Amino acid sequence: MWMIAIILGYFAVLFAISRLTARRATNDTFFRGNRQSPWYMVAFGMVGASISGVTFVSVPGMVTSIDMTYMQTCLGFILGYIAVAFILLPLYYRLNLTTIYSYLGKRMGQRAYKTGASFFLLSKMIGAVVRFYVVCMILQQFVFDDMGVPFVITVTGMVALIWLYTRGGGIKTLVWTDTFQTICLFTALLLIIYKVVGQLGMTIPEAVSAIAADEHSRMFVMDDWVSKQNFWKQFLSGVFIVIVMTGLDQDMMQKNLTCKSLKEAQKDMCTYGVAFVPANLLFLSLGVLLVMLGESGVSDTLLPGFVERSGLSVLVPFTIGIVAASFSSADSALTSLTTSYCVDIRGRAGDEQLRKRAHLMISILFVVMILLFRLLNSTSVIDAIYTICGYTYGPLLGLFAFGMMTHRTPRDHYVPYICIASPLVCYAIDAITWRVASYRFGYELLMMNGALTFLALLAVSSPRTPSAECQTAS
Repeated sequence: MWMIAIILGYFAVLFAISRLTARRATNDTFFRGNRQSPWYMVAFGMVGASISGVTFVSVPGMVTSIDMTYMQTCLGFILGYIAVAFILLPLYYRLNLTTIYSYLGKRMGQRAYKTGASFFLLSKMIGAVVRFYVVCMILQQFVFDDMGVPFVITVTGMVALIWLYTRGGGIKTLVWTDTFQTICLFTALLLIIYKVVGQLGMTIPEAVSAIAADEHSRMFVMDDWVSKQNFWKQFLSGVFIVIVMTGLDQDMMQKNLTCKSLKEAQKDMCTYGVAFVPANLLFLSLGVLLVMLGESGVSDTLLPGFVERSGLSVLVPFTIGIVAASFSSADSALTSLTTSYCVDIRGRAGDEQLRKRAHLMISILFVVMILLFRLLNSTSVIDAIYTICGYTYGPLLGLFAFGMMTHRTPRDHYVPYICIASPLVCYAIDAITWRVASYRFGYELLMMNGALTFLALLAVSSPRTPSAECQTAS
């Protein structure tokens, strides 16, 4: 019962924030926060919102297989965030966009616009549901099974709580709840690290020295060009991951578009881009400490295994941390999906009743899909779905790159077919390469996917007319 009390107390704070931020809320409040968000609040909250519950569990376990080489990708993140701040944000603010996919309609046509928004809706819905499903499973195992709470009640209750505190203020509420959840997340992480250091019989300075000297603290791979952990592969992948999965993702950009001005949004973007390096270093350092403690397991089992054997002193901060990480990710996904559906698909940004119905129906769809994944009960099937979902970001990269880097207009009716074909071709190339050369593409597949989309659009394009130039400029 004490765990239920902690979780309910946590949500009581979220509801209090929601009540304060949702007063006199309109659709503009829900979608854009009235463009009044302080940039430093957005930056701080985005650090936590970008760390899902799966990340909280998985990143410490990475050290058992690839050491700390994930930091190479994190360094690439910095350059990616700078690119988003000074290339994409100026475009979005100049056009005064509510959703970033509106740009595709202004630049290329309605089919390109609807295709980009549809790819976002598909990938974000599946990705968010799979990540939230994994977190629900972990909480069920560590908290709710002992209380005899059925999984369906756990899922329904958690999604209902998210719906309740986001339904009024939307993105304005999330800017403030993300700040609270980020504080909870990193407080929990630091408490767990402190507990592990204590069990090792070390002081904090001794632990830092031990981590630096440990074989799993290796960060850079410069000599093996074939390895997926090669520095340049990881670094460049980090750059493009941010450009695509932040700069071209309505979920990640919506909060940044609530800042008062472009300059403040750029400060916000660069600040939390740099903050990702120490944040992920903390997670990886926890993984090294757990290995030093003698914990066994790989990837997703390393931290949960330690929690299971450590009692309440670790279970409490672990539960708070994973709830904070998973809810700050799921609530923003729910809000951005509602925004994109109302604005991009239905074209009715001012219809408040539509927004409320869409928000509720997407929440119900969340529950239904999570329960379907539970029925599948197959890690391989879920992993395959999640992998396919990742392919859908490539066409978005190609669409935006084409729009910004060329002065040509593709034949609009071909765009949906190109965006569907490109991921399928990439999947086939990856399968053939694995069969012939035993090489599996990693994050670089995203760049190849975007390049194929770009080239196909170029092949079916023609020079832009002066009227189209004027329309985009306006």
